[in-house]
Amino acid sequence: MVRHDEKLASGRMVVERYTWLERITHLVHLLAMFILLITGFRIYFGWDFMQFQTARAIHMIAVPFFLAANWILVPYNIFSCKGERWCVRSRIDHFREAYIFEEEDAERLFDIIRNFFGKGRYPAFTLYDEREGYYITKLHPMLKLLIIFESTAIVLIAITGIVLYDINWAPLGLPVSEWILSIVWYFASMFNVNALGLIRTGHLLAGYWFVFELVVHVGILEFDPKVWKYHKAIFWSGKEDLSDRNFVKVVEED
Repeated sequence: MVRHDEKLASGRMVVERYTWLERITHLVHLLAMFILLITGFRIYFGWDFMQFQTARAIHMIAVPFFLAANWILVPYNIFSCKGERWCVRSRIDHFREAYIFEEEDAERLFDIIRNFFGKGRYPAFTLYDEREGYYITKLHPMLKLLIIFESTAIVLIAITGIVLYDINWAPLGLPVSEWILSIVWYFASMFNVNALGLIRTGHLLAGYWFVFELVVHVGILEFDPKVWKYHKAIFWSGKEDLSDRNFVKVVEED
């Protein structure tokens, strides 16, 4: 639930868009991703700006931060509750509304495409329910689609990274790397390629995906000055003035 911080006579309504933990999560994800990309490309392509062992060590240090941000902090931020009744059920419903691409998102995306060609207004993609005091959704419909591919890329890069880290990795005696290689060999044989080569290719392609996502997320969707307020909210204040109705729709109190 989002708390109203201000609702002044002037009409300003400032609410908490991101908690301090959500802002920390985003920052950790961003920094870890940059470190992984830079060191990973150095390892793969042999760039000479850093020693191989140094790049590998930094790469491996960044891994747990990246995975913790995405697999621990993000789920906690989404599903954590503060004593509401029917908490689990309400958080699942909120997750579906806020993060899953649905029919309303498809309609907004269609209107965005129409706007690009000069047809109609750019639709609001930030929806806030003033009656309940919470965001129905904060995400651009395109970002909801990117979440699906990003989640897949994270799983792929983690699984392939295990083998690339140690081809004989067997924590607690469990031959995890061997299991992964066995599964990959099954698919590699269909294409008549080496399993380890396929793993390297998959790891690299997942890295390229994050470069592409960064370009789309920042370079295309958020270079409009009207959305700079979101950068301020996620990196600094955590708050948003909903009286600025650019890309915002508020379901107002009766």
